[in-house]
Amino acid sequence: MTQQQTSKPTAVLYRMVMDKHSCPWGVKSKYLLEKLGYRVEDHWLTTRAQTDAFKAANDVATTPQTFIGGERIGGYTDLRAHVGLKVHDPKAKTYRPVLAVFATGLGLAMAASWAAFDTPFTLRAAEWFVSMTMMLLAMLKLQDVEQFSTMFLGYDLLAKRWVPYAYAYPFLEFAAGALMTAHALPWLSIPIGLAIGGIGAISVFYAVYIQKRELKCACVGGSGAVPLGFVSLTENLFMVAMAVWMLARMI
Repeated sequence: MTQQQTSKPTAVLYRMVMDKHSCPWGVKSKYLLEKLGYRVEDHWLTTRAQTDAFKAANDVATTPQTFIGGERIGGYTDLRAHVGLKVHDPKAKTYRPVLAVFATGLGLAMAASWAAFDTPFTLRAAEWFVSMTMMLLAMLKLQDVEQFSTMFLGYDLLAKRWVPYAYAYPFLEFAAGALMTAHALPWLSIPIGLAIGGIGAISVFYAVYIQKRELKCACVGGSGAVPLGFVSLTENLFMVAMAVWMLARMI
């Protein structure tokens, strides 16, 4: 053992490593400890019986478990908190999911424009950005329409009065986005975009700016923690603007 290794502080880690399961939190804990400069005594719990015995002996409910200087720190989240790192809160509201969708939609639109017109900076790229983003958002809703509809019913004015609309919305959004991307059947895509975008914008504005309610947006599906507000309103206004733009081009 080198002098550098012996000078490192030691952390003792117990984690599950079995033939068919290697605990991801244990892998993360080991990586974090080594990144922080600890020499890790890595103890594998290779059977269910061994894991249960460890939990009983240390009066803990989960693994991995990290010990530093004889003190039990806890699992991966406890370890992050112990060293002063940010702890992920799955219930925390964030715009990250919808911003990721917008960024992906922009990337797809620019890539398609580059392939078709030898430049990413075209009017068609701007159109595709809106229409492809609509399809991406619809895809997230379609993963669990039941969960989406439940959250959507919390604020959409039409869905509250006619529940089937909450179930139809993701399909309408996807269809409008696909048709707008292809510039096909504008007589169908334009009314859909105007209707769902307009109703959505009015619903969000009423819930957030008139009623002053703090709600989660169903825009990325029912499991997201995106706050209902300006970004949600912008999404709907983009839909309306796209429909109006396509209508103006037809006139």
